[in-house]
Amino acid sequence: MAEALAQADTWLAAPEGCTRAVFFVNAHTLNVAYDDASYRNVLATADVVYGDGTGVRWAARILHGARLADNVNGTDFVPALFAAQANRGYRYYVLGGTAEQNQLAAAHASRSFHGWTLAGHQHGYLDDAASARAVEEINNAKPQLLLVGMGNPGQERWIAAHRAQLRVPLCVGVGGLFTYWSGDIDRAPAWLRRIGFEWVHLLLRQPEKGRRYLLGNPLFLGRVVARRWRSRADRR
Repeated sequence: MAEALAQADTWLAAPEGCTRAVFFVNAHTLNVAYDDASYRNVLATADVVYGDGTGVRWAARILHGARLADNVNGTDFVPALFAAQANRGYRYYVLGGTAEQNQLAAAHASRSFHGWTLAGHQHGYLDDAASARAVEEINNAKPQLLLVGMGNPGQERWIAAHRAQLRVPLCVGVGGLFTYWSGDIDRAPAWLRRIGFEWVHLLLRQPEKGRRYLLGNPLFLGRVVARRWRSRADRR
């Protein structure tokens, strides 16, 4: 996390016109990417993609022998970034969620993160024309940080599609962050997050996502193991 925050600090201070993109991927995100080549290409446009969740950490270890030091997800990364840069006079824009959720999330951020200025906010249900207007509004607001919460794969696709027109140093796809900021759901206890089972808490709070966790997680790990066996067979 410390390295991720240091990198973001460098990008936030970059001159206007050099827009960077940060994405976070978990097992569900990578399952979607597995079945959708266009989404894989979108993820590849990011300046950095961080691993979120136990499944991704296991995959990194199984496939590459890499031990990820931290679980770098948007829900933890963004507040940590606000705290680390509280005295720099930066501005941010909140894009995503329903109109009500966006309003509540923006209000929460404005109350909670001192030293930053809320430059504007907009819900995430945008067609092409509304997206063009949103880009213009964002550029006129001159934020250093754009937080985009439209779910996967919508937020990454939106950033990739409009990145060339945006004049924002750093764009971050924040996943479900705004659902926490708006009070729609509460965060899992710290001990559950530390052992890598936050998804259990989310499943209890959002049972409609049961298929994603109960079927998607084993599917993802099965694909990882199959990839490992294919790699070993190729070497033999």
